[in-house]
Amino acid sequence: MRCAVVGLLAVVMGCATVADAPPAPAKPSAAPAVIAPTGVKPAQAARAKSETAKPAPAPTLDVAALKERLRSTDAIGVFTKLALKNQMDDLLQQVRAVHQSGGASGVGALRQPYDMLVLKVLAVLQDGDPSLARMISGSREAIWGILVDPVKFNALA
Repeated sequence: MRCAVVGLLAVVMGCATVADAPPAPAKPSAAPAVIAPTGVKPAQAARAKSETAKPAPAPTLDVAALKERLRSTDAIGVFTKLALKNQMDDLLQQVRAVHQSGGASGVGALRQPYDMLVLKVLAVLQDGDPSLARMISGSREAIWGILVDPVKFNALA
């Protein structure tokens, strides 16, 4: 049945004709064959495949460097920097209050203001300092992880 569907899709897409469809196997094989490049043993090929399947480790977040890049960028004007700093301070104060009250679920309510603030920063940076905008965009979840975790948040302050 699966071969028939694949064959039908190939015909519809114009990739093959009905005569080009491979014949259905008489019975499925027990295990698929591992085809290794010349000079590579099957065990090495399997190990290489498992190594490539692992995701790359996430880069560590350097908050101090990120803050310094935001302060030193010319893509944001002085008054805009002051306005964004005040909004960041307000958000950090709200997160601190939630952590001090012991309500871990209350931090989730601050996700939308956090996202809106990050979007403002990205909108200001996207034309003037695209590398910093990419850095902030890539660090978005890591920063949120710090804000949500009371231990990490207190260590940052």
